[in-house]
Amino acid sequence: MIARALEEAEDKHQTQRHGRNTILVVDDMELNRAILCEAFREDYDLLEAENGQQALEIICRDPDAIAAVLLDVVMPVMDGFQLLEELYQRQLLSRVPVFIITADCSEEKMRQGYDMGVMDIISKPVVPYFLRRRVSSVVELYQARERLSSLVNRQEEKLEIQAREIQELNLSIIEALSTAIEFRDCESGEHVQRIHDLTVQLLEGLREGGFEGCAFTDEQIEQIATAAIMHDVGKISIPDSILNKPGRLTPEEFEVMKTHTIKGCELLEKIPKSKDNPIYQYAYDICRHHHERWDGKGYPDGLRGEEISIWAQVVSLADVYDALTNERCYKLPFTQQEAFGMIMGGQCGAFNPNLLKAFQTVIGEKAGA
Repeated sequence: MIARALEEAEDKHQTQRHGRNTILVVDDMELNRAILCEAFREDYDLLEAENGQQALEIICRDPDAIAAVLLDVVMPVMDGFQLLEELYQRQLLSRVPVFIITADCSEEKMRQGYDMGVMDIISKPVVPYFLRRRVSSVVELYQARERLSSLVNRQEEKLEIQAREIQELNLSIIEALSTAIEFRDCESGEHVQRIHDLTVQLLEGLREGGFEGCAFTDEQIEQIATAAIMHDVGKISIPDSILNKPGRLTPEEFEVMKTHTIKGCELLEKIPKSKDNPIYQYAYDICRHHHERWDGKGYPDGLRGEEISIWAQVVSLADVYDALTNERCYKLPFTQQEAFGMIMGGQCGAFNPNLLKAFQTVIGEKAGA
């Protein structure tokens, strides 16, 4: 898949190779245009314009086809300096080398031309040999610069494609691992997808509610939701006898179960080159703190209120709601209405009031509340 994407990127650039082989001669005198065209006829395609307005239209049609512009100054309709001003405003002077061909090579005109971005100012009458050498040298420099820029762009495209492939592979591995843990926990494997989706809905509800600290971008919401599927990854370290026990856990067993928050973080820390990834940062915090409570009675750190990140709070609420509304080895499912009432009534822990408002907006209608 990645090889094919790289080939497509290369093909795209091959079709865009620098075909700059046209010189545009701009002069209101037909004889002057003929002399300049004759100097370049063997090596370049040629276009002519009688004034700056015609030249502007030709350049704007396809600036990447123009190797150089040979520009007179004094012309009707639009003179040379007016054309330069238009090209500057349209940010085309950096893409198309312009040479002023003029009989007025006064210091004032030269300064004005160079200040506007022309490559060179050549005095009339021209000597064809020297004119060809000066123009061709600059054209070759431009084309070499563009080849280098194109090479850099191709390499960047390849790296971006590779990065996307690696990211997709990492996400697939994360999803497979999280789903495998859910199967081990006697779940259907759909739990992680439900957590992902509910996390998205709650974060969007918080954003739409305008709550402080909840102005998430769509990208941030997706990153947090992706991180959320790893919330219970630490359960891989919990013995089956505890993880799948049908009855109530003993105090000793519950202490072991609580360690899945820490174990999950230890597992994430062992993933190479992941700590700069924002998904890792969210996942680490969610793994450790999705069992903290707004009233400070949660674990493992006993955080209280806004000490708990809003994304960890969101995943905590999503996890509780999903646990209530789906069958587990130790319980039958509650209806959505029952689960909604239990959470809003404080029977399943303490939650951020703003988060409960978002929960009521997202789930209340579904639950018939």
